Amino acid sequence: MGIRRAKVDDWKRVKQLLEQLDYPESGLFLETKIKTMLGDPNEELLVYELEAEVVAVMSLHFIPQLALEGDFARISYFAVDKIARDKGIGREIEEYCTQLAKDRKCDRLEVHCHSRRVDAHRFYFRQGYVESPKYLIKMLV
Repeated sequence: MGIRRAKVDDWKRVKQLLEQLDYPESGLFLETKIKTMLGDPNEELLVYELEAEVVAVMSLHFIPQLALEGDFARISYFAVDKIARDKGIGREIEEYCTQLAKDRKCDRLEVHCHSRRVDAHRFYFRQGYVESPKYLIKMLV
């Protein structure tokens, strides 16, 4: 089937994919988060189906910019099942999201990718991303 918009019913498989990214507790709230994202016009939650099974997930956020003409698109979670890697699925979803961002008049696509995800960094560099070295956060909990 390929790329499609996620459905709430996909939450169990999405949970398994997030566990591969070291997010083991997401199952406690994931169904609610998916419902919220699916109802937000600035969010895209996509999955990739291979032989009727979800094997990848990507969440994409569109962020309007006040001082810049183009908006931003941000990938926040992207996982391809370890058994489905090296089949071009990641590249296909990333390119699809690039086109979605262009269609929404975004002038950049960004991703925060933890320093420990070295394989993911190689993927993003192959896709044309460049490093932007400063990323600051303030924990609120």
